[in-house]
Amino acid sequence: MRDGGERRVGSSPPRRLEAVDAANVLIVGAGQAGLATSHELTQRGVDHVVLERGRVAQAWRDRWDSFCLVTPNWSIMLPGGRYDGPDPDGFLPRDEFVALVERYAASIGAPVHEGVEVTSIERSPDGGFRVSTSAGEMSARRVVLAAGAFQRSHLPFADSLPGTLERLDVRSYRNPQALPEGGVLIIGSGQSGLQIAEELHESGRDVVIACGRAPWLPRRLGDRDIVWWALETGFLDQPVQALADPAERLVANLQNSGRDGGHSLSYRTLRDLGVQLVGRFLGSADGHLEFAPDLAASVAFGDAAHGRFMDLVRRTVAERGLEPPPIEEPDTFDATTETRLPIARFSSVIHASGFRPAYREWLPWPEAFDDLGFPIHEDGASTVVPGLHFVGVHFLRTRKSSSLLGVAEDAAVVAERIASA
Repeated sequence: MRDGGERRVGSSPPRRLEAVDAANVLIVGAGQAGLATSHELTQRGVDHVVLERGRVAQAWRDRWDSFCLVTPNWSIMLPGGRYDGPDPDGFLPRDEFVALVERYAASIGAPVHEGVEVTSIERSPDGGFRVSTSAGEMSARRVVLAAGAFQRSHLPFADSLPGTLERLDVRSYRNPQALPEGGVLIIGSGQSGLQIAEELHESGRDVVIACGRAPWLPRRLGDRDIVWWALETGFLDQPVQALADPAERLVANLQNSGRDGGHSLSYRTLRDLGVQLVGRFLGSADGHLEFAPDLAASVAFGDAAHGRFMDLVRRTVAERGLEPPPIEEPDTFDATTETRLPIARFSSVIHASGFRPAYREWLPWPEAFDDLGFPIHEDGASTVVPGLHFVGVHFLRTRKSSSLLGVAEDAAVVAERIASA
């Protein structure tokens, strides 16, 4: 798989700093979760350091060239750093958002050490932690992991792909021009997969997208962005217990786009553009790529999620006496498609099937994580490993925990627990 780290926002390389020998609290990761936690700890007078493997907001720097936020700018609600620019209803492009996070880190005086990668964390005899980093060993009394819950690409049946195809994941995709000439298969149909499919199609590429279960909603409902409705209906405040199955935490992100001022993006919009949709990717055999005959089921899953959300909207409108927005029901979807396509049609495959937690791959406490790899915790504090905390994890406390809308709430809760210990 091609290295996705060849291009970074900005012209200067990461500033490498030596890690300190000891820290009261060590935060791993200088994205929105780590920085929000840094702000909250500072407000409570708690000494800490933040280690970042690359540069501030590195995960955002690694997104593709045309990437924009999928949530409106007004939803950037970092503690002490809410969006106050001229376009609250717009969607910041990648470089502008990275610059915003950099300014935020500077404004709160976050003690970030860039270019320092944490490679392992172990218990020390004194009850704290011994931390190995690319800059040497250090100790910490408490550790906050804020590097995100999804660290490992999910690559179903990837080993069955022939070596003749260029293979990338979402983190290594940059733009259509960087791909070899020829057709492109995208495996995965959440936010990233659909946005990349749309961009490639607009560039003139032959694009096929292997679809799975993914929810969708219109970009706007009435005169409000759909994120406003998600907040007002309480949808974003739902805890993991509200899910029918905890495994739903791994369902793809909501299909939508922030490009070109924001627009709806779903199976139907891609179909109308002319992008070919097929079922889940199953592998390759006899010179063909094979797909499950389940496109109709995937579309039905998304339509059901749409229907449940609209029920929430109707309930909220009735309870609060709001003006009912026009709600359009999804049109009939013809799911007739092919289940075998010749490999020769394609030159590239982009894996966009999402990511999975990978804490167990580098931490020595497998019992501290559930069967899906998520932390076992109470309000972000591990109930298995004392002194170990988490921020920025999907559904850590609510559906919005890992978002720019919700990370501030979780950071405050975790910081208060640490300060009160």
